[in-house]
Amino acid sequence: MLDDLLQHLGLSALSLKGFGPILMLGTWMTIKLAILSLAVSILLGLIGASAKLSSVKFFRIPAQIYTTLIRGVPDLVLMLLIFYSLQTWLSNLTDAMDWDYIEIDPFASGVITLGFIYGAYFTETFRGAILAVPRGQVEAATAYGLSRSQRFRLVVFPQMMRYALPGLGNNWMVILKATALVSIIGLADLVKAAQDAGKSTYQLFYFLVLAALIYLVITSASNWVLRWAERRYSAGTREAVR
Repeated sequence: MLDDLLQHLGLSALSLKGFGPILMLGTWMTIKLAILSLAVSILLGLIGASAKLSSVKFFRIPAQIYTTLIRGVPDLVLMLLIFYSLQTWLSNLTDAMDWDYIEIDPFASGVITLGFIYGAYFTETFRGAILAVPRGQVEAATAYGLSRSQRFRLVVFPQMMRYALPGLGNNWMVILKATALVSIIGLADLVKAAQDAGKSTYQLFYFLVLAALIYLVITSASNWVLRWAERRYSAGTREAVR
């Protein structure tokens, strides 16, 4: 499959030199990391948005601090800080409890770190989408006797998703590309696999171009899914006249 893609683009002068399986494993690692990080980000985003819209300062202020700090510090710096601080805290705990040394799994650390970072961006996306839902819809649902969870699940969430999907799509693309950062903590993702293959064969440019093409394929497939989701949540509404 990779050779066919390269040949179509005129890049087949070089072969994969036996690194095809490693690149495929790196691609699968990148996809898993991005999807799980997205799930964590969405969960934190929903919690953060609910907290920021709360009338209780105990919830609202920490959520405001969370989004302000995360969005104001570069992702690479945050990843290093979170990864090494988690490892330091875990080492201190094992020393205090006289346990054997435990090393944090790079994959789990990558998921937690990316999810925590982009949860701040999803918080703002969901907050804006919730505010965009007409207030009368919620009041009508309340008048019908729906509980808070029912109002959110049946009334707010479907309409919120229509407003949130453009932002969600952008955040997903950023998360997907940000997975390349995990190579600095030792995770064998697509970028690290391409770097290792390139250094071993002295064809670093070739394998980096290949990695870029694979990312392009993934993002193109993601765009198709996002367009389907937009049609799904826009059902019953009239598109704006252009």
